[in-house]
Amino acid sequence: MPAILLPVLLPVPLDRPLDYRSETPIPAGSLVRVPIGARETVGVVWDGPATGGIAPARLKPILGRIEAPALPEPLRRFLEAAARETLTPLGAMLRLVLAVPAALEPPPAPLAYRIAEGGRAARTALERRVLEALAEAGTLPAAELARRARTSRPALARLVETGLIEVVSAEPPPEPTPDPDRAGPILSADQAVAARALVAQVERGEGVALLEGVPGSGKTEVYFEAIAAALRRGKRVLVLLPEIALTAQWLERFTRRFGVEPQLWHSGLTAAQRRKGWRRIAEGRAPVVVGARSALFLPLAELGLVVVDEEHDPSFKQDEGVTYHARDLACLRARLEACPVVLVSATPSLETATAAGAVPGGPSARPGWTHLLLPDRWGGAVMPKVELVDLRRERPPRGSFLSPPVREALGATLEAGEQALLFLNRRGFAPLTLCRACGHRLRCPSCTAWLTAHRLRRRLLCHHCGWSAPEPEHCPACGSVGTLVASGPGVERIAEEARALFPTARIAVVTSDTVGTARAAADLVTSVLAGELDLLVGTQMLAKGHHFPKLTLVAVVDADLGLAGGDPRAAERSFQLLHQVAGRAGRAERPGRVLLQTHDPGHPVMVASARGDRAAFLRAELAEREAAGLPPFGRLAAIVVSGADADEVRELARALARAAPVTEGVRILGPAPAPLALLRGRWRERLLVQARPTVDLPAYLRDWLAGRRVPSRIALEVDVDPVSFL
Repeated sequence: MPAILLPVLLPVPLDRPLDYRSETPIPAGSLVRVPIGARETVGVVWDGPATGGIAPARLKPILGRIEAPALPEPLRRFLEAAARETLTPLGAMLRLVLAVPAALEPPPAPLAYRIAEGGRAARTALERRVLEALAEAGTLPAAELARRARTSRPALARLVETGLIEVVSAEPPPEPTPDPDRAGPILSADQAVAARALVAQVERGEGVALLEGVPGSGKTEVYFEAIAAALRRGKRVLVLLPEIALTAQWLERFTRRFGVEPQLWHSGLTAAQRRKGWRRIAEGRAPVVVGARSALFLPLAELGLVVVDEEHDPSFKQDEGVTYHARDLACLRARLEACPVVLVSATPSLETATAAGAVPGGPSARPGWTHLLLPDRWGGAVMPKVELVDLRRERPPRGSFLSPPVREALGATLEAGEQALLFLNRRGFAPLTLCRACGHRLRCPSCTAWLTAHRLRRRLLCHHCGWSAPEPEHCPACGSVGTLVASGPGVERIAEEARALFPTARIAVVTSDTVGTARAAADLVTSVLAGELDLLVGTQMLAKGHHFPKLTLVAVVDADLGLAGGDPRAAERSFQLLHQVAGRAGRAERPGRVLLQTHDPGHPVMVASARGDRAAFLRAELAEREAAGLPPFGRLAAIVVSGADADEVRELARALARAAPVTEGVRILGPAPAPLALLRGRWRERLLVQARPTVDLPAYLRDWLAGRRVPSRIALEVDVDPVSFL
């Protein structure tokens, strides 16, 4: 029988499958072991015929199939489409799916124990406990027997060697599944209308819905009804959340509604949890998966619903390695899976709001898009009053950062036994350390970035590359001792000031440095809800998703912080962040109050925040974007050239610009040094491509960059629809 030629896609940066020969047919999607060079790797039999460019006798053989479920056909189509949209080699996309190689090996059969036939009598107290447990139950899994007999698995293995007990195959216990018919909370009239619309989309199996609602309006409970509808249809559900810290209260709500926890997927899981979770998902034993952006590439089959919560959050954008936006690719995957997607936010991105027709006076909704609005807080709670504190008039005392109105409000709140939040979106103690003697500023040796002082760790840290060092005792430039001073505030410095003002208050600093795991986040939530903390000092980790009924005051230390720089979305992001953090106050029966410290109270973001007039802000922002041809009225792409030799990088970037095809509706800006001109020891030049909506931007970029010769020492990164402009 002649050999069969099969295309096999490998998880390496190649844009097409390679041909291998097989003695038997193997279905597309199957995982196989194949040789590549001198090593062996895992690949996926791809669709379509082999290229046939090499004689069969010269092709390497497929070494064998892997006992794991095949990748579903919609997932394979999704990887192809995502590769085209992001200009990523198809094999690099596949690597995101096969990110847990250990999960491809079949798990060992579960072990159980029983009393050995003709076994001897017990001689020790331990042996008596083991035999008593087995005499009562007959057969017990290893973990359960160890628990009942108060011993360890190695000790049980030794008892097998002595002939006291014997090993048998254990039946895996039945896995609990979410109950879609379990009673949920009583929905308000607005919630019920939105829930019915989402359920209808699930039943139709199509559409994009923007679920918008003020903080505390119960958006989660609404899309839980859509999850229930998908489960009733025997479908699976993928929920994307932007922050690991959001999962604690979300999981509690999900478990209360459906009776069990969903399958989790995020970077905080152990290797064993990732291995078991990936296998469980691939085998179809996980009806609901909730995770960070990487969960988008899990081998979920029979998807019936995709939810992107906090869809506006910039952390959904992956900026390193394979560059993609999880929100946009979630819409792409949902379309290819023939299932609806729900985008959820209190402050939708301007792109999403425009597509859904959610901007008053703006464009109509795109075909297939729906806008669902929850205008009021659940249970009759009202939105907090937002006040501007003009720092030009209400100046903090010298060396301090909290103004008199904020100090007074904090004192009154704590005196009333309520909780408060001081918000500053800046980690560490101070963003800059300088020498009073010579003016030297401590900078990262690998980046054009100042080093942030972290007093809790007693170190200086670069937030861009991770370089760190102990705080020096003398100035590295002039050698002066005792002249290094911290300039500007970070959350640690604000917490220090708050402790001096309110020495009896129980204060917690909440950042990714202090609450970096799901367990730590859950412990924090428990402490806040139990009333064990009076004042939280934190970053954007506290700006969304949390429901703390006793928290009545939010004070933003530097409301102007996000408005600086060349980011075209700076105003929008600042407004979103301020609106979200304001939404933490007064979510129950106690009214809330929000104070925004600002040096520019006349800025449109501050005016809109104080008035609560989001519609006016969006209209003004939309008009500016349209005049400039910026998203959503155009698309952007960033091309960053980087290398160790600044001159070589600059020359290559200029040559690249000269080679750009002249196309109507496309404008090339640059090259110019990137805002972070030096990052991790590599110099960076950036070109920015601006295209009208009618231009197929990924196709234009592929045509431009195809066949470009770039030395191996130079990196060329393409970011379609960039979120960060550093």
